[in-house]
Amino acid sequence: MIKINTTKNKKVYFASDQHLGAPTPEKSFPREKKFVAWLNLIKEDAEAIFLVGDLFDFWFEYDTVVPKGFVRVLGKLAEIRDSGIPIYFFVGNHDLWMNDYFEKELNITVYHKPQIFIINNKKVFIGHGDGLGPEDKGFKRMKKVFTFPLFKWMFKWLHPDLGVKLGQFMSVKNKMISGDEDFKFLGEEKEWLVQYCKRKLETNHYDYFVFGHRHLPLEIQLNENSKYINLGDWINYFTYGEFSNEFKLLKYQK
Repeated sequence: MIKINTTKNKKVYFASDQHLGAPTPEKSFPREKKFVAWLNLIKEDAEAIFLVGDLFDFWFEYDTVVPKGFVRVLGKLAEIRDSGIPIYFFVGNHDLWMNDYFEKELNITVYHKPQIFIINNKKVFIGHGDGLGPEDKGFKRMKKVFTFPLFKWMFKWLHPDLGVKLGQFMSVKNKMISGDEDFKFLGEEKEWLVQYCKRKLETNHYDYFVFGHRHLPLEIQLNENSKYINLGDWINYFTYGEFSNEFKLLKYQK
């Protein structure tokens, strides 16, 4: 369990679901530039940065090859990390085939499962959110296939020009693979991540649950002392989380 205490005038930032590369590299390029501009802004007062999954719409790491593109965002992340600001990356359902590239090349810690952080003495449960709770059954089935070692080994032996194009096509076109839901608020009783949080609170206290995946900016009070946050996305909402003394869900306007 990692503890983070912000120093004077510093903040902890959260963002998720940029889906860079979708629906095409050309169409996602303005969003990449906007996200890089946000990173350039927050680096001035960031104590730490959390990227909570699906930075890319498709990502697969071969032994010596990674997908082409994303130079600006990768360069900015490298610059921020080299300046001493810690960055924590949570793998999402679109970039679940991430291995050690971020850790070796960018010195960014990568998590494949939710983690608990203590931030300014607040207990924060953080994860992308895919496959959690009583629903999301379609993705749970697909994730078992995609993370099966034999399937990953077989896919790795496709030539990158074929493998990456095939992965990008499936990610954009196939809703089950993409985890593409109805991006409408279902009501607190039907939001499966909300139900997941409530079940977790039956056995442990958490001040905040912070997720992505649903693509909806949401703040829901779970009980008197606990709150569920969904970070939204950088496709329609351009929202992010900011935390110092309390958690704020904000919109990047530029």
